[in-house]
Amino acid sequence: MAITEKSRHELYQRLEKILGPDEATTLMELLPPVGWADVATKEDLHQLESRIDLRFENLESKLNAELANVRTEMANLAAEFHSTMRTNTFLLFGGMAALTGVVTAITSLA
Repeated sequence: MAITEKSRHELYQRLEKILGPDEATTLMELLPPVGWADVATKEDLHQLESRIDLRFENLESKLNAELANVRTEMANLAAEFHSTMRTNTFLLFGGMAALTGVVTAITSLA
């Protein structure tokens, strides 16, 4: 049976006749504002906590996996950067040496 506001009011009126207005109000305030089926129990809260913990664990593992991928990519980029810098440095020094040779040859001819 679903509890409606009408049935709650009728219960209050009956309690008021039997117990008096103060006691009826106290007793009605102890009842949940909805049916007992809508009230969460401690077991419901424990199950919810378990599901939330599981979701956080899954999220954490996915985040750790992505973080590992990012670190790997950063390491690859750093290695590629160092390799490119080394190649460019050798090319620059080679070009400078060749230019120095050309300048030296020109000045010795003059």
